[in-house]
Formats: sequence, structure tokens, C-alpha cells
Amino acid sequence: MSEDRLFSFANRWFTTSVGATVAIFLASVMMGFVLLPYAEPDSRLGTLWDQICNAAGFPVRRSATAIVSPSFTVSTAKFDIAALSQPPASSIGRGATLAQKCAICHGPTGISRADSPNLAGQYAVAIYKQLQDFKTGARVNATMSPFTAGMGEQDMHDLAAYYAYLPRLPEQQPADGAPAPRIVVSGAPMRGIAPCGSCHGDIENKMGTPWIGGQPAAYIAAQLEALASGSRRNDNSQQMRNIARGMTPEEIAEAARYYASLH
Repeated sequence: MSEDRLFSFANRWFTTSVGATVAIFLASVMMGFVLLPYAEPDSRLGTLWDQICNAAGFPVRRSATAIVSPSFTVSTAKFDIAALSQPPASSIGRGATLAQKCAICHGPTGISRADSPNLAGQYAVAIYKQLQDFKTGARVNATMSPFTAGMGEQDMHDLAAYYAYLPRLPEQQPADGAPAPRIVVSGAPMRGIAPCGSCHGDIENKMGTPWIGGQPAAYIAAQLEALASGSRRNDNSQQMRNIARGMTPEEIAEAARYYASLH
């Protein structure tokens, strides 16, 4: 039997095992607290102490100067709910005059014949938001961007009030009696897609979202594809971009056909 003490640095096996353990520990610390955090493409923690706190589960509060601004214009539309929901008759009248310039695309009664959106009976808040976004550049369109460039706040309120005042096309079930697509009725929970009606319904309507029943299929499909590709980015917090990116081309076509068939 060896007379060397087990826990002694004179024991080469003990020395080797302790050295290996310490080396593995130091390598793990360097990897987890220094190398990997700095390797993150979006790492904005400048000091080693920041990296250690972040890796340990205690993120350091970043200063205002460290906030990364988006490279595109973000929607900043704010709503005066009272003014938009109860406009005076004079506002509707002024909107009717302004809308004469819109008739070539949106129709003289707010019903489009050119695959542009139907605006008759549309929520005033939804119209106002899109006009604001076109004006600020949060949403870009070759026709609407120049059109809104010279519009004032009152002009946008008046147009929104006028189109909201017009009678909406009555909705009806599709002529073929086909049921609504699953993506419309129940969404796709496993992909984080909510039912369309949870925001765009007549009863459940999220502030600023449009009514889409009876809208042209080509327009609905084009907007979903633009949101999925990121060429349209005026949805706050990326709600619609996240949903559109998760939809298949077949689901986009089904939803567009279904909503277009509701009048």
C-alpha cells in the first residue's frame, strides 16, 4: 500500500486532477462570461463586469444612448378618439369635398373598382392612422405618399369622418356556402397566429385596425405579402408582420378570398 497522502500536492494524481478541474472551470468562465457574450452579433454590453452580470442573470440597465433606433420610420400616429368617433357635420362635409380626389381609386361612394381598399363605412381611426403613416413615411405607396404630403391634421380628420359616415357594403356569407378557413376562424396557435377576427372583427376590433370584410382579394393578399416580406412596416410592435411571416402562401390566399367574398 502506498504511503503517499491522498489529498497532498505530493500526490501527482491529486495534483493532476485538481489542475484539470481548475483549468476546466477557468475555461468555462471565460467561455460563458466573456467569449460567448462578446460573440453575440447584437451585443451592446461594453465592459467585462456587464458581461458577467448579464450571463449570471442580472442584466445591466443600458443607458439611453445605447438604444438602437430602427433604420426605418416608425408609425407615430396618435388618435383623438372623441374627434374621430363623433365628428361634426361640417367635418363630414369637408371630407366629402376632399374625397373627390380619391374617387379614381376608391370609387365615388367609397367602393373601389380598382382593387384598392373599400373605404365606405371603414373605421375612422383606421383611415386616420393610415393617412398619418403615409404622410410621415411609416407606410410608403407611390400614389398615397405624394397625395398625403400636403395634407394637414384637419384634412385627415375630415376624410376619415366622411368615409366612416358612408354606408358600408352589407356582409353576407360566401355564395358557395364554404366554411371560413381555419386560419380565419381559429388562427394557428402553435405558430403564434391569432384568429383574424380577434382584431379585425366587427365586434372585437383592435384600435386602429381596419374592417376587412369585402375588401378586394388582391389588396388583402398584397398587404399580407408586403407585411411578411417587411416592405410594409407600419404595424406597431410588429403584430401583423409576425402573423404574416407565419402564414403560408395558401393561407394568405384563403384568407384573402374569404374576406373578399363577404359582400
